[in-house]
Amino acid sequence: MSSGKRSIRFKIFSLLLLPLLSLSALWGFVLNLTVGDGLSLMRANTIYQSLGLTSTDLGLQVQAERSVSATASGSAPQQQDRMAAQRRATDASLAKFRAAALSGDTRSASNDATRDATTALLNELEQLPGIRANVDSGQSTRLATIQAYNQIMDGVFRLYDRMVSVPDLSIFEQAGAMQSMGQAREIIARENALVTAAIARDGLSDAEYEAFAEWVANRRFQYAKGMAMLEPDLRKPYEEVFASPTFKRFITMEQDIIDRARATGPLPPSVSRWQAITDNLSAMLDQVGSKASGALADRALSVATGILLRIGIAGGLGLIAVVASIVISVRFGRRLIRELADLRNSARELAGVRLPRVVDRLRKGEEVDVEAEAPPIPGGDSAEVHDVAEAFGSVQRTAVRAAVEQADLRRGVSQVFLNLARRKQGLLHRQLRLLDTMQRRASDPEALEDLFQLDHLTTRMRRHAESLIILSGAAPGRAWRKPVPVMDVVRAAVAEVEGYTRVNVFPLPNAFVAGAAVADIIHLIAELIENATVFSPPRTRVQVRGDSVANGFVVEIEDRGLGLSPEEYASINQRLAQPPEFDLADSDRLGLFVVGQLAARNNVSVVLRASPYGGTTAIVLIPRQIVSDDASPAPLLVADTGPRHARGPLPVLSAAEATDTAGTARTADAPAAAGEVDKPAEESPSPYFTPARTGDSPSLTVVPGLVNSDDGPATDPAITAITDTGPPSTVPPQRTPAPKPKAAGTHAGLPRRVRQASMAPQLRDNKQQDSRTREAATPLAAPTPSADTGPTAPERSPDETRAMFSAFQQGGRRGRLESEQDPGENSAAQHDRPNEHLSRHDGAQTPPEAARGEGEEPSERADRRDPQRGLRDHSEGYVHQATGEKGDE
Repeated sequence: MSSGKRSIRFKIFSLLLLPLLSLSALWGFVLNLTVGDGLSLMRANTIYQSLGLTSTDLGLQVQAERSVSATASGSAPQQQDRMAAQRRATDASLAKFRAAALSGDTRSASNDATRDATTALLNELEQLPGIRANVDSGQSTRLATIQAYNQIMDGVFRLYDRMVSVPDLSIFEQAGAMQSMGQAREIIARENALVTAAIARDGLSDAEYEAFAEWVANRRFQYAKGMAMLEPDLRKPYEEVFASPTFKRFITMEQDIIDRARATGPLPPSVSRWQAITDNLSAMLDQVGSKASGALADRALSVATGILLRIGIAGGLGLIAVVASIVISVRFGRRLIRELADLRNSARELAGVRLPRVVDRLRKGEEVDVEAEAPPIPGGDSAEVHDVAEAFGSVQRTAVRAAVEQADLRRGVSQVFLNLARRKQGLLHRQLRLLDTMQRRASDPEALEDLFQLDHLTTRMRRHAESLIILSGAAPGRAWRKPVPVMDVVRAAVAEVEGYTRVNVFPLPNAFVAGAAVADIIHLIAELIENATVFSPPRTRVQVRGDSVANGFVVEIEDRGLGLSPEEYASINQRLAQPPEFDLADSDRLGLFVVGQLAARNNVSVVLRASPYGGTTAIVLIPRQIVSDDASPAPLLVADTGPRHARGPLPVLSAAEATDTAGTARTADAPAAAGEVDKPAEESPSPYFTPARTGDSPSLTVVPGLVNSDDGPATDPAITAITDTGPPSTVPPQRTPAPKPKAAGTHAGLPRRVRQASMAPQLRDNKQQDSRTREAATPLAAPTPSADTGPTAPERSPDETRAMFSAFQQGGRRGRLESEQDPGENSAAQHDRPNEHLSRHDGAQTPPEAARGEGEEPSERADRRDPQRGLRDHSEGYVHQATGEKGDE
């Protein structure tokens, strides 16, 4: 995945995550609200069970101690005992309350307001010992003592207010009403404490009267408020208490006290039973209040339970919905991702596997079924993805069809190249045959030189035509039936290069290339040598070396050029090791492409690397499969590209070039180095020179004027074997050996030159050949001196006489030509003779007489100047692969 790009998985996950998070957050918020209400009610019940009950008991004990303390000052010992007992009861209730208030459950269930009220009440209770001390010492008045205990009771009721904090409005209202009824009950206890103390003494003081009147008014208000807020089921017990005779008697005594006290008189006699009625009424109110508080707590618990039940149901359903949403989202997301992933994998398979496989099969020429190679792509269940899959399937079929059409187009272009190259080959071979005929007829050295240059250009054009055939994917139409020496193959490759005069070929070991690979190896090495000559300075030399190695035979071609960069070497070596498909736009390195194709076809390894001299060294490794150390059967391609006077170890091998459609062949591009001086032919026929020619090939042209004998057969048997229009013989005719030089010399004692001894048998004058054949068959006897006249000069045949006069004629002609030229030009022309430098490495030196062509006929000079003629005359015929016919090489 490229940098900065988000995957479809991430996008789908993000798309689904936001609504899922929103749904989960909403569910959590609603759940928290609902659960909060239920938990608040549960906490309220917990606080009531812990703080509510203990604080209520504590309030009752404080009220009782307040009443006892208000009446105990200066009283009898039994009153003191009663007060002490009450104080102990108060302390016990205080201990329980403190333990409940400080417990962990209570503090965790309490809110901040409840905890603050609890702390304030505990602080008020800390004042209780001081209040008791003031009561015991008599320093506190009745009203002051009552007011001190009233502060503690106010703290208890403030705690009640903070505990009544529930989310249920009905319960909250009923708890508030019960709070008012409780405060009214507290006021009755205050009135009881003050009136009881006043009855025991001398009535109410003015301050006490005002406090009593205030308490009565507040009690009535709290009762009215509470009764108005209570629900019927909770109000009914209070109504029964208020309708009782005890409550009515209490109201009457309370009003009488207010009326009598206003007149500043003693308390009315009706209050004599105040204590008993008040205690009875307080007990009734406590009982009703306790029942009402319990019922209210049960209601709160029931509401809390219902809320929690609803929370459980709603929360569970919400949780199920959230989980189901997550599962469904993930499932559909995965399905969509899987479908898109399958589509992506199909695209990658098409681009990386199927389409390259189709292209590779098309390169191999195989037939490709578009429908089979472009099957429908599965689109999954999503309509959009299915549409994309169908569209991509159309693209797939179009791509495969385009590849097939492109392959057909390339095949057509290659066929056009092949047809053009074949036609060009035919024209070139016709031109070469015409040039061959003109060279044989030419007698003017300048005209002959021009013909040689034209011949060289034509052979180079023929090699380029072969390159077109290779680029088209076909094989050139040349193939040899027998192995050929490596030295001859390399020399033939050198002869196909324009700058052959700059190439030095060092001696090579004795090895032979299989006949089927000779043409490709010649072409491959020629391309590399030409590349070395083109990309190196004109004054430098190109060195060609070779040696046998464990894996075959290695040929090294080294130039003195500028070389390449390491990156360029690596790129070229990659192209040579794995030749790419030919691209018409890549036309600047066609030679290297041809080399790569030929190397791949013959399993040859070609590597370029930097030379120590700054140039490039091309290393060609010919494998063991196509190279051997023995010459069985005899090699087919043997030709001397030097002057025709060389007839020993041939220094340069000119490669047979591409053929025309009739199978006619042509040899190397240019002349090569001079060889050794003519030697006599061996007694046994050489296996390297077994000419054969197809029946439809034109016969060799006999230069007119060279046949001047009337005896002997009209044609040589070897030539008859070549020019015969009938089917070729199963046993190729052998070359007739040249006769050995006679022991007798000329009249001057010098070695006698045999007429046309250096020429190929096919080009020798037929009658002259017959004469020499007869001489070879019947050796001339030494002349017998006459007894009368003494020794006589040996008798010369007409041919020998003709040869002598011909030598005189040619020598005179050469002398006239040399006299017209500057001596410096003569030496320069001698130096520029093609490939003459190759002889320096072969040990063959050309005598000046032979190099100048002294004593030669024009046809002999043509043989010397045209190295191709020797290859045409002496090399055994090859099979033209395009036509299946035998060529003339």
